[in-house]
Amino acid sequence: MSERPQNDAPDPDEFDEIMANETDRDPDLAVIEAGSRTLRAQVPPTPQDDAPAGPRTPEEAQALREVEAELAGRWPETKLDPSLDRMAALMDILGEPQRSYPSIHITGTNGKTSTARMIETLLRAFELRTGRYTSPHVQSVTERISLDGAPISVDRFVSTFQDIKPYVEMVDGSQPHRMSFFEVLTGMAYAAFADAPVDVAVVEVGMGGSWDATNVVDGGVAVVTPIALDHTDRLGGTPGEIAVEKSGVIKQGATVVLAQQPVDAAQVLLRRAVEVDATVAREGMEFGVASREVAVGGQMLTLRGLGGEYEQIFLPLHGAHQAHNAAVALAAVEAFFGVGSSRAARPLDIDTVRGAFASVTSPGRLEVVRRSPTVVLDAAHNPAGAQAAAEAVREAFGFTHLVGVIGPSGDKDVRGLLEAFEPIFAEVVVTRNSSHRSMDVDELAAIAVEVFGSERVQVEPRLDDALEAAITLAEEEGEYAGAGVLVAGSVITVGEARLLLGRK
Repeated sequence: MSERPQNDAPDPDEFDEIMANETDRDPDLAVIEAGSRTLRAQVPPTPQDDAPAGPRTPEEAQALREVEAELAGRWPETKLDPSLDRMAALMDILGEPQRSYPSIHITGTNGKTSTARMIETLLRAFELRTGRYTSPHVQSVTERISLDGAPISVDRFVSTFQDIKPYVEMVDGSQPHRMSFFEVLTGMAYAAFADAPVDVAVVEVGMGGSWDATNVVDGGVAVVTPIALDHTDRLGGTPGEIAVEKSGVIKQGATVVLAQQPVDAAQVLLRRAVEVDATVAREGMEFGVASREVAVGGQMLTLRGLGGEYEQIFLPLHGAHQAHNAAVALAAVEAFFGVGSSRAARPLDIDTVRGAFASVTSPGRLEVVRRSPTVVLDAAHNPAGAQAAAEAVREAFGFTHLVGVIGPSGDKDVRGLLEAFEPIFAEVVVTRNSSHRSMDVDELAAIAVEVFGSERVQVEPRLDDALEAAITLAEEEGEYAGAGVLVAGSVITVGEARLLLGRK
């Protein structure tokens, strides 16, 4: 394994000195801030309408830290208890806020957040007030709950928590286990949406479906993005087994929009649809991608919807997988409006659809955050996601020398992830993020050497050093050599890299 080249990076002690002065902050956030202040390779921040707004005052910052600390003291969202009792009890005490608006409920393995953002953007283009609940977050916990396309403010996040806290404590006292981190956040989202109020909620499951905390909603439209192997220790070892859990979001009389699925998963989902008398729309049958061409900054699509064809749709996201996500999102919105049913056979207004898709963003999904050399971030964290990202990179970017920065969680199929990226990486820098779930860097390095060979692997235990090393390796190829850097492996890794590279 190669050693990191010597360069003009700041004194490593500076990072530790900053960390030592951050004793009053959440340790994970302190790591990110310290790294962002010591990293040489930064780019100017690019304004984004959907970026989470930070605290406006020191008092707000302190209040947010206190809420985060209270949430962190609960069961982590990776710990599952197959029961909706706690969520049902909270919803009952709060007056069933999740039933005060219609919902589009999204499950699947990959593409859920991008699809949710597309659905939200389309609904807003048709002048509906939206609430969106997605996870995990890229940079700030506040971005999990969005109103009208933007993360709720720190003040609203804190006040929503304070509003439901007494009722959460009542549930805690009446159940065998306290409510989890994810359950409380889900309760906050449903309460915030009712308080707004929203016209429609777009809700992404956290994990699975049947026993997921979000599954106290009755989604009139259920969406299942592609199912692949992930969380196999909790959900099952085959796509069909995983589909059993995910099929629980398909409710009585709903419309279910199915992305292309493995055969065994499709059989499970269709069987569930028959059991609950749900209407089914299948990608490749009732809707799909009619054509796609790579375009500057994204791709040009013709989508076949439930009500007809939608031509000249520009999508500013890269990869065939995002085109398929767009087809699923369009079908879900058509189903929500009744397009394709006897009530409304005509397609949606084409200009509105075009405008919506042209404005879609999806942070951390093949997102370019720096030029010269180009640095791309992608939240791929399982083999299927990595394969889709690798194919999209080949198609959309002209890299002749690509350096990978990989920092996965320890409970993932890391070998499969690395094998998917191996054909496109000239070199890989293995690292870790600040989460306790991050894979031990020595274990990661051992697997990487088996996949890439020792001469192509560099080890940097800290993410800031890993980014610095990868950028240096890319720069050594020369300004016009077509070199770049791809950061992947975990949403947490991507979120921390965004901050370290100056993207707010």
